[in-house]
Amino acid sequence: MAGHTAPVPTGVLLMNLGGPDTVADVEPFLINLFSDREIIELPGGRLLQPLYARLIARRRAPEVRHNYERIGGGSPQLRLTRAQAAALEARLNRSNGRCVRTFIAMRYWHPTTEEALEQMDAAGVARIITLTMYPHYSCATTGSSESELRRRLNTPRWRNRFRVDRIVAYFDEPLYIEALADTVRRGLDTWPPDRRDQVVLLFSAHGLPKKFVDRGDPYVHHTEITRNLVLSRLNVPNRHELAFQSRTGPVEWIGPGTEEVIEALGREGVRDLLVIPISFVSDHIETLYEVDMLFAEVARAAGITTYRRTEALNTHPLFIEALARLVERQL
Repeated sequence: MAGHTAPVPTGVLLMNLGGPDTVADVEPFLINLFSDREIIELPGGRLLQPLYARLIARRRAPEVRHNYERIGGGSPQLRLTRAQAAALEARLNRSNGRCVRTFIAMRYWHPTTEEALEQMDAAGVARIITLTMYPHYSCATTGSSESELRRRLNTPRWRNRFRVDRIVAYFDEPLYIEALADTVRRGLDTWPPDRRDQVVLLFSAHGLPKKFVDRGDPYVHHTEITRNLVLSRLNVPNRHELAFQSRTGPVEWIGPGTEEVIEALGREGVRDLLVIPISFVSDHIETLYEVDMLFAEVARAAGITTYRRTEALNTHPLFIEALARLVERQL
């Protein structure tokens, strides 16, 4: 009897930023981050960038290590991205005859893009569909991950090895919007019905140096579209604001800053605040430390008495279904 030929798997490559697994990984992680000249142009040109990256990482590492210690000693991003990848793979392979494998490439930590290519090669993957874990496109996030993948694929080892298709944004994907709206509804439901309408909705997105927007980066526009679509799904009377967090370094950033908006709301007499981390699809340092701890302290000092945030999407069924449908369109 003739043997059955195993189907050739399609590889779905989830691309994310990454984070240190332990506090010992913080400094090398920061070196990788600050060495990326596509998003941070340190003085001295490309030749001196690695040197300055090491100096900055060494100076910043103690504070950053302390922040990671406060959320359990490391970033949960890889664990959560693996859970998202497993849920997505299970969903995609429900269809008879389909063979899809999911893989992960972290831009500044492990598994690296090179490690992901090695894993896909070992699995016999012929076609890759890249799937960004940043819903809103920016050259500093998805763009940087895509550039790293192109560099690797242009090396002699990988040239012409894979066919590659790309999913680079999904800021207006209906099920992604519905998943976000669901987290906001459930967040609002934690307030008593008679106070629910007075809760201010603060959408907080990751910051971006202003120079990128001036060059035409669509990130802010994409973020605005997502916020407006979520609000249209919610159809609630609540006041809403958009601000940007995680702004560091001696460059001009897009604004307003999340901390400043929280302080201003407190001065205005706002007492109920729900923060919606709109640009993050999983929990990590920006939600667990920055939003849950740092901004909570700012809110208390500003007189805001009830401060909460929506749950991260993580493996929310609607979010996984949104990702699956994006991939299925490519398949």
